[in-house]
Amino acid sequence: MVLADLNKRAELTVWPSGRPAHTARGQAFSTLREALAAAAESIQADDAQPWIITEDGDILSPRWIRANADPHRLQ
Repeated sequence: MVLADLNKRAELTVWPSGRPAHTARGQAFSTLREALAAAAESIQADDAQPWIITEDGDILSPRWIRANADPHRLQ
C-alpha cells in the first residue's frame, strides 16, 4: 500500500463484538482516509471489529487498522 491509496475509495464494515454477525454495519467512503478515520472512531466507541476493503481489493483487518489508523497521521 502506498500513500496515494489513501485517496481511493474504500468500504468499511464494522462487526460488533459479542453479537451475531448479521448485525454488521457497512458503509462506503470516497477515500480510504475517511474509512480509516471512521474505523478508528468505532474502535474507540466500543469493542468493534472494523474491516476495510479498498478499491484495489485489499482487505484490512482489525489488527492492521488498529496499528495504522492514527487520526493524526491521516490528515
